[in-house]
Amino acid sequence: MRQAAGALAIAALLLASCGGGGGGAPATSAQPTPAPTSPTSGRAYSAPAQEALTTADVGRIVAQAAAEAKARSLPAVIAVSDRVGNVLAVFRMDGARPTATAPVPRGTPHDVQGVSFPAELGAIAKALTGAYLSSGGNAFSTRTASQIVQEHFPPAPSTAGLESGPLFGVQFSQLPCSDLSARYAVAGGAGAMIGPKRSPLGLAADPGGMPLYKNGVLVGGIGVMADGVYGFDADIRDVEDDAEEGIAVAGSTGFTAPETIAADRISVDGTTLRFADTRTLRSVPSAAPGLSTVPGALLAVRGYFGEGGAPAILAGTAYGSEASGLRAATAADFSNADAFVLSDGAGNNRYPITGGSVGAEVRQPLTAAEVRAALEAAFAIMTRARAQIRRPLDSRAQVSITVVDTRGTPLGLVRAPDAPIFGTDVALQKARSAAFFSAADAGAQLTAAGGEGPAYAAAFRSFLSDPAALTGRTAFSARALGNLARPYFPDGEVGRPQGPLSRDIADFNPFSTGLQSALVIGNLAAHIGYVASGGADTPVGCTTLPATGSGRARLANGLQIFPGGVPIYRGDTLVGAIGVSGDGIDQDDMIAFLGANDGGMVTKAFGNAAPAMRSDRVVIRVGGNDVRLRWVGCPFAPFLDTSDQNACSGK
Repeated sequence: MRQAAGALAIAALLLASCGGGGGGAPATSAQPTPAPTSPTSGRAYSAPAQEALTTADVGRIVAQAAAEAKARSLPAVIAVSDRVGNVLAVFRMDGARPTATAPVPRGTPHDVQGVSFPAELGAIAKALTGAYLSSGGNAFSTRTASQIVQEHFPPAPSTAGLESGPLFGVQFSQLPCSDLSARYAVAGGAGAMIGPKRSPLGLAADPGGMPLYKNGVLVGGIGVMADGVYGFDADIRDVEDDAEEGIAVAGSTGFTAPETIAADRISVDGTTLRFADTRTLRSVPSAAPGLSTVPGALLAVRGYFGEGGAPAILAGTAYGSEASGLRAATAADFSNADAFVLSDGAGNNRYPITGGSVGAEVRQPLTAAEVRAALEAAFAIMTRARAQIRRPLDSRAQVSITVVDTRGTPLGLVRAPDAPIFGTDVALQKARSAAFFSAADAGAQLTAAGGEGPAYAAAFRSFLSDPAALTGRTAFSARALGNLARPYFPDGEVGRPQGPLSRDIADFNPFSTGLQSALVIGNLAAHIGYVASGGADTPVGCTTLPATGSGRARLANGLQIFPGGVPIYRGDTLVGAIGVSGDGIDQDDMIAFLGANDGGMVTKAFGNAAPAMRSDRVVIRVGGNDVRLRWVGCPFAPFLDTSDQNACSGK
C-alpha cells in the first residue's frame, strides 16, 4: 500500500508539473579545534587537512545509528556521505518504512507538499545537508537548516511578524537537475568521486541529519529517515526528543563536531541557532554490535549508491584532493594562491575564467580580463571581511564566488579553502537569478515557461503597478528578489499580501515557496520517478524556461531568493552578474557588490547598475504605506583590518 501511495503521489506530481533551545551533541572525546583562519606563510587561510572516512569508519557510524534505532524500536534507513556529497552507504534496517511524505499545509498542496518518495532519498538529502552547510568554522545540522529556512526567524507561533529565515530558499539548491552538481558514476576512474554531488531533494529541514568530523576536520554527514514524515520543526520553543535526530546523533558519536563550532555557539540577529535537541541516547554507541549483526542490508539507490553490482560500503574522498573535485587553484587558474576551484578529477578546472558568449545579444560582452578583475576584487574583499557564521569570532569570511553572462553561462568560479560546500551551487544560483530578472526578456521568458510562469509574470507586474516590469528597465539584486518572494510583503508583517513571487501564506511551507519551487517541480518529479522505478532521469539543467543560445535555460540550477547576487552593467547595458554565498548573507551581499564595484574601477569598463536603475528605487504601495525594495545590505564593522563603516555607501 505504501508503494502504491508513493507511485500515486509521483504521478500526481508529474501531472502538476505540466502546465527549540538545544545544544550540540555531546562529544565522547576531546576534539581538536579547526585550523585557524589567520594568515600563515603569507596566506590569508589555512586549507583544511585532507582527512577522510574509511570503510571501517562508515561501518561503525551506520552500526551505531542502527543500535540506537533498535533501542527506540524504530527501524531506519541510514545514509552516510563524505564532505563533497559522495554517498558511502545506504542501509535499510528490516522493517523500516520504505517511503516518506512531505507535509501538507492548511491550504491547497503545491509542488513537493504531500508527495511520497523512497525513504532513502530523504536520508541522503539529510546527510548531504549536514555535510554541505558545515565547515571547519561552523557545524550545522538539519535542525539548524529548519530554523533558518522558514517564513519567520526564529520559527514559532509567537514569532509571527518577524522576518523570514536568513537562508530562506536555500532548500531549493543542490537540486538533482543542477548543471553544476556532479552525478554518480558507476564506473571507477578519474571523476567518479568528484563533487559537489547533487542531492535528490535539495537541502533538508527535517531533524535527523548531522555533520561528521574526524580529528576535528569535516569529513561528511549522516542522515536518517525512519518516521515516514519528511518535515521541519515549526515551533522552536520546545526541546524535542526526536527519534531520527537521536539515531543520527548516536551514529555521529566519535565523529562529533567540535563543541566550539556547533550551531548552538553561533547567533544570527540575536538568536542562537540550534544544533541537536536530542541529547540523551537509549543505546551505548561505543558498545554497538558490528553492522553484520544488524537485521537489514545495504541498499542500492539508483543514481546515488551501489549500482552495477552488490552494494558495498565506500571510503570517503578527502576534500581538497584532486579526486574530490575541489582543490587548490594553480597559478594558471587564479592569481590568489588561497583560492580553490572545481576540478574534473583529472586536473582540469571545470569553470576556468573566460569571456562572455553572448555576442549576438550584447555588443560588448564581458571579457576574460574583466571577469578576472571582478573575481579578484571580490576575493580580496572576502579576505578582509569578518565572517558571520564562523568560529572563532573575528575569523575571515570564506565564500564561493562566480560570475555569469546574461545567459547565465558561468565565466569563472573560485572559492575560499574552507567555504561551506552548499555555497558553490548557491553562488551560481544567485548570479543567474540577478541576471535573469534584470534582463529585457525576463517577462517573456517566464511567460514562455508555461505552467505557472505566466501567472507569476502577471502578478509581478501587477504588484509593482508597472506593465513594463521585467523588461530590463530595473536592475534586480538577489536581495530585492527575496523581498518579492516572501509570503508577506513587507517581509514578516502578518496580514500583509504575499510577494508576487511567493505562495499565499495559507498554501506556503518550506517545500513550496512560490515561483522558485514551481520552476523545478517537473525536474523533481522526474527524478523521484527515476529513482523509484527507473525511466528517464531529470535532464542536466533545471526549469521549463526556454533554452538560450547556450543550449540551456538561464536558471539551469534553479532560482535563488536570498541575498548575495547583483547584476553587472557596462554603462546601462546588462552584461552579466556576480553571485556570492558562504559565511553570512550580509557578507555575501557586500562581497558581490564591492567585487563588481572594485573590479570595475580596475578595468574602467563595467560596474554595478547605475543608482537610478537599482531596485531600491522601486516603491510599492501596501496597506496605505509606501514600501521600498532593497538593493544590498552591507554589515556593520565589516572588515578585520579597518574600523571603516558603511562600506557600500556612495558606490
